[in-house]
Amino acid sequence: MSLLTARGVSVSFGALTVLNGVDLAVGAGDRIAVVGPNGVGKSTLLRILAGLVRPDSGVVTAIGTVGYLPQERDRRGEETALHYIARRTGVASAERAMHTASDGLATGSAGAADVYSAALEAYLALGGPDLEVRAVQLAADLGLPADLDRPAARLSGGQASRLALAAVLLARFDVLLLDEPTNDLDLAGLELLEDHVAAFGGGLVVVSHDRAFLDRVSGQVLQIDPHSRQATLYGGGYQAYRIELERDREHAAGAYHTYAAKRDELIERARQQKEWARSGERTATSAATRRKEPDKNIRHGRAQAAQQLGARAAATIRAADRLEPVAEPRKEWELRMRFGAASRSGDVVAVLADAVVRRGAFQLGPVSLQLTWGDRMLLRGANGAGKTTLLQAMLGRIPLASGRSWLGAGVRIGEIDQSRRTFDPAAALIDAFCAKAGLLAQEARTLLAKFGLGADDVGRLVSSLSPGERTRADLALLAHSGANLLILDEPTNHLDLLAIEQLEQALDSYEGTLLIVTHDRRLAEQVAVTRQLDVSAGQVTES
Repeated sequence: MSLLTARGVSVSFGALTVLNGVDLAVGAGDRIAVVGPNGVGKSTLLRILAGLVRPDSGVVTAIGTVGYLPQERDRRGEETALHYIARRTGVASAERAMHTASDGLATGSAGAADVYSAALEAYLALGGPDLEVRAVQLAADLGLPADLDRPAARLSGGQASRLALAAVLLARFDVLLLDEPTNDLDLAGLELLEDHVAAFGGGLVVVSHDRAFLDRVSGQVLQIDPHSRQATLYGGGYQAYRIELERDREHAAGAYHTYAAKRDELIERARQQKEWARSGERTATSAATRRKEPDKNIRHGRAQAAQQLGARAAATIRAADRLEPVAEPRKEWELRMRFGAASRSGDVVAVLADAVVRRGAFQLGPVSLQLTWGDRMLLRGANGAGKTTLLQAMLGRIPLASGRSWLGAGVRIGEIDQSRRTFDPAAALIDAFCAKAGLLAQEARTLLAKFGLGADDVGRLVSSLSPGERTRADLALLAHSGANLLILDEPTNHLDLLAIEQLEQALDSYEGTLLIVTHDRRLAEQVAVTRQLDVSAGQVTES
């Protein structure tokens, strides 16, 4: 039995078709991964399934309760961590509905008892009565502050990721819709999430860039085609999907090759037949032929043969037209990225000497570290261990309680940070990009197009772009910068799977100095590094 069903779901934003007739059924135990390039409508589909966006056509039906975890952590104002969890688990809205129904009981409204009974049942099913107890216990396991009454917005980036994970682990929905749940999670958090998904008895629909995560959790893959915006469901998990997709592409290419070769053969035959017919007709009617062949019957026979050749040519053309058309497979867009260092920096790129950073009760260091030209360094560590603080200290962006930091001569920094807030959210992308890159509009359009941001995208406000589209704009700026020191803090967050693979290739050929922070297990395996730093509880060691 399906807990959540979508039938013929279509939605457009202005002239842009985002989803076109998508069907999906989610039952208990289903594990469905939604894949496709950035901007293809994956997050939109999840929001439609969650009831947050109304489709232009089609129907979504839910029998059970449906929970949704958005791609960007939506901490609100002074909302406490506990209230954030209550909102994300659906307990807060269920509790409000129960209080409203209770007011109806007090005033004697008709049917109030039934309404209250339904609201109470929902509150109990979502685990409302013991949510706080469970949240406090889980917070300790996740390394979150025991005081869940502090504002969620004041948590660090790593803590915010674990708070979002806590909401998933505490939720008691029948269907979970998870949009990039692995973003910023450390290895321990990833293992907890994977264990939870494995034990979860309901249905799961997940959008994720983490290939290892998809390998472990997906049982089916729903691919959204970037051209037709229709969806195809593949069975057997992510690896089976990759194999079947490649097989489908080879089959489509072979079918088109056979069709094109047969069509070209018929067209060439018809061309020759027409040429022979024209040549025979000219020969049959020429004066020289009449002089050489006085017999008019023979001349007539030759003219008739030429006409028959012309008829055969027409029949051959009709045979070509009757061939069952086979569409030529589209060549998929590729992010052909290359990072070229503008010039070599000095041998010493960055130095920390007995550096100490204090932020409240947290202390990083003392750290003594030298980054030299050509180093390719990977930073590893749990959420909240101090990786981002270490990066900021190396760049001289935060004050040191003691010690020193400096950058070497000729260092030109190119950076992607976790926030993806490089550009002014209130500006059009083309204007914001030109301001940052120092390019003319046409030059900027050409560069952004190479990163999959076309004419329809560059005129949009930055705030309206998806996180993946903003990441592509960041990468375009990085490629233009000519940086000789690349600092990448979780660069694969929000990127689609194909773009991640192409990013790996670009990093392999980069000749400058590289400093990368990632929890993406495949990226850490694929990108060659020369040094590894482990950050734990503010202490830094090299392995």
